[in-house]
Amino acid sequence: MSTDASETNAAPTDAPAKPIKLSPVEKIKQESGFLKGSIDVELADPVDHFDNANIQLLKFHGTYQQDDRDKRAELKKSGGGKAYSMMIRCRIPGGRLSSDQLVAHLDMCDELGDSTLKITTRQTLQLHGILKGDLRETIRRINEVELSTLAACGDVNRNIMCCPAKRVGGIHAQLNEFTDELTEALAPQTPAYHELWLTDPDTGEKTLAGGGEPEASSAPVIDEPLYGPTYLPRKFKVGIALPDDNCIDIYTQDLGFLAVIRDGQIIGYNVSVGGGMGRTPSAKKTFPALAKRMAFVTPEQAIDVAKAVIIVQRDNGNRSDRKVARLKYLIADWGIEKYRAEVEKVFGGPLADCTEDDVHEFDDHMGWQEQGDGKLSYGLNIENGRLYDNEKVQVKAAIRAVCARFNREIRLTSHQSMIFCDIDPSEKEELIEILKSHGLRTTEETSTVRRWSIACVALPTCGLAITESERRLPSIIDSIEEPLAKLGLSNERFTIRMTGCPNGCARPYNADLALVGRAVGKYTLFAGGGWLGNRLAYIYKDQVKDEDVTAELTGIFAAFKANREEGESLGTFCDRVGAEKLAELAEAAPLPA
Repeated sequence: MSTDASETNAAPTDAPAKPIKLSPVEKIKQESGFLKGSIDVELADPVDHFDNANIQLLKFHGTYQQDDRDKRAELKKSGGGKAYSMMIRCRIPGGRLSSDQLVAHLDMCDELGDSTLKITTRQTLQLHGILKGDLRETIRRINEVELSTLAACGDVNRNIMCCPAKRVGGIHAQLNEFTDELTEALAPQTPAYHELWLTDPDTGEKTLAGGGEPEASSAPVIDEPLYGPTYLPRKFKVGIALPDDNCIDIYTQDLGFLAVIRDGQIIGYNVSVGGGMGRTPSAKKTFPALAKRMAFVTPEQAIDVAKAVIIVQRDNGNRSDRKVARLKYLIADWGIEKYRAEVEKVFGGPLADCTEDDVHEFDDHMGWQEQGDGKLSYGLNIENGRLYDNEKVQVKAAIRAVCARFNREIRLTSHQSMIFCDIDPSEKEELIEILKSHGLRTTEETSTVRRWSIACVALPTCGLAITESERRLPSIIDSIEEPLAKLGLSNERFTIRMTGCPNGCARPYNADLALVGRAVGKYTLFAGGGWLGNRLAYIYKDQVKDEDVTAELTGIFAAFKANREEGESLGTFCDRVGAEKLAELAEAAPLPA
């Protein structure tokens, strides 16, 4: 197949090129010199923030400019500006990292950040509160431990998700190898990353580190054979899953690879395309979507098909309106048959239809699990992924102690939690004692509803947040644990996801229940998705006041208890009865005393 840079952003071969009005971001990318812009000039400027153009380009390098919104009013009163800082996101394929790499991030959050570290819903880590003047040092230190921030954000393929379970045998080894190969194959090639972050501004010395090897030439030829000079119309997300373990939510991804297994070996993948969670309530043209099954590919075809999927989106995605620029909108416009035909054209041949294999289970990998080699993994629930220390609990200190004592591999999950790998059975009690001695609640002591809940960052740092999310969800969980217990539903598995805005970073639109920020102090309450991730939720009630959330959720639980069919999950029950009937049943159901 051809991915020559000269073809970038070309019109489809069967249609004449038509001039389009580019969005402002497209013009910024076009004029950036392959993502360099004037970032180097601004890094040398003592001003505490970047200009609008470079803010867009910095995303491709793995960092967003933010400000502390809790301080806005106070600073405005005193005549000051905003409290600017940077969020830095790492690229950690499949969520696999060493103890040393995790400890290095803990060091950076203490020394350069706001003293907390966030595990994201895409199996990676985010540092918050990094000052502009410390940006280069932070990215350099991340690369020194052989990780990278390149393409962790921006209009490119982002961190590739994959089942984080550590298991002996060919299946998981093949998944991990495929994740790494795909990460390398879909990475941007611009030398700007090395020039900006891994080259000494005084000596010009280049560092060989996690960002990839710099060009040997002092004046390399810039070429982006896959992305071209303007990259993709919008962000792009990839996930790799197993039919019996959809722990990475494959149908929310732009591109998904579902392993097809025969006789204990992966013979190929069912490819799905067009998943995406974001929506804008005021714009009816926007919507969340689950990916559509497209074709079956062999392991040998997989990477070239992934590139073909990206090229078709690159050349045909909407570059004038970013609200409808994701792959899901192109597929909604064309239909999956036409999209597949275009992918086959770029790939260079026909593809087979998907096999019957589909998702049928979801394992969050929490608690003790056998690896198959005599060792154990322990999944520790980290509420909303936030690592911090305070007078009650010392999450960071506990993790440091575990890493110092065991120095084993770490895996991050899509539910913002952490897996300690390679634990000998004789070490089980010691690991648990370290956690408890630092005030941590073990997974076994965590309620089912809390264990299956996730939230985005939201306030105070996310500039898009309308409402609270990460800081609010724990108290909501507190308020519903007792009603669930009284209804006999404490062990019921269902997902509650919360986001501070409709962009959906915590994947709310396919959850059993979800709270999405709608207006100040108000949420849209969704119901009817499910923990398996293959069904969209619907709007149950809009503009729900914050103070009414617990009562609304409790009503749903009571209706479920009184009216469920045998073996029916909460999400399936909500989907079966629909919004109007659910409201009636919730009103009529006896509430727990």
